[in-house]
Amino acid sequence: MGAILLPLFLFLLFVPATAQLEARMIEDASGRKVELPDRIERVFAAGPPASLFVFAIAPETLLGWTRSPRAEEVALLPEVYAGLPTVGRLTGRGGSANLEAVMALAPDLILDVGSIAPTYRDLAARVQAQSGIPSLLFNGRLEATAETFLKLGDILNRPERGRELAEWTEKELAAIQAGIAEIPLENRPRVYYARGPAGLETALSGSINVEVLDLLGVKNVAGEALGRGGLASVSMEQILAWDPEVIVTIDPHFAAQAASHPLWQQVEAVREGRLYLAPRAPFPWIDFPPGPNRLIGLSWLASLLYPDSFPAQGTEEKVKDFYRLFYHREPTEKEVKALQESP
Repeated sequence: MGAILLPLFLFLLFVPATAQLEARMIEDASGRKVELPDRIERVFAAGPPASLFVFAIAPETLLGWTRSPRAEEVALLPEVYAGLPTVGRLTGRGGSANLEAVMALAPDLILDVGSIAPTYRDLAARVQAQSGIPSLLFNGRLEATAETFLKLGDILNRPERGRELAEWTEKELAAIQAGIAEIPLENRPRVYYARGPAGLETALSGSINVEVLDLLGVKNVAGEALGRGGLASVSMEQILAWDPEVIVTIDPHFAAQAASHPLWQQVEAVREGRLYLAPRAPFPWIDFPPGPNRLIGLSWLASLLYPDSFPAQGTEEKVKDFYRLFYHREPTEKEVKALQESP
């Protein structure tokens, strides 16, 4: 009798173990079909946008940040996640992680979120072929954010969480788009987006870096002059000729020096006090990275550009809600005020 029961006992032990090793086939946004393990417990984010998607859905799976958080960023993150190691990035500007180091972290998945152009599709395929680690690429555009949350929620075994984030995203984008549709074209401002400490790098219309501006229907002065595209370097002479009504920046050094700079003072936006520094902790509200962090920037900037259509009343509660939901920590009223008044 004991000889019969022993094989049966071993079989019952073996069944759940093999079930945990079951794989599933997933198609990413670039059309690649990738086999994944049933459980994803360790994720390497190939770039900053991917890290924010993983952090929002399943922060306990994130192996680390692409760069070390600054002091003001750490203050607005839960301590357990603020202390994650810096692991570098595989994609985008300033890639700082090599594949051997990534493999040493033993991730179950390498995830990239951003452009799904053939260059990035090929990169994901190459990373997977060289490392043997499943690598997925998803669309980082704001219009695709809800869908990306839904898919990643399923992949990371957090479907309810993915749906919650997707629903918040869809509701916010729908409200913004409905409000903008009611604003006549002649009432939409001419805007320059200033990047870098000198303010002489910008993004053209259609760039993922200025999707917030595009969704708000503004006239991107650089895009009007230079056409659609990505990032671009421009001259002070060009900016003076464009004379934008509004300047938006995420760089506090530029914001501080432009107000007293003799050339920038000649620009209407600076002269009339319409140079807006986007809040940036724990992640900038407008860009850098171009991830789900930008969702709260839409409401903030809409209330500044179109106060009659998007009154600022209620913004504080929306900020608290967003931070609680996407960053796992609700800021205090004092912190929300400091965020929007940061120099």
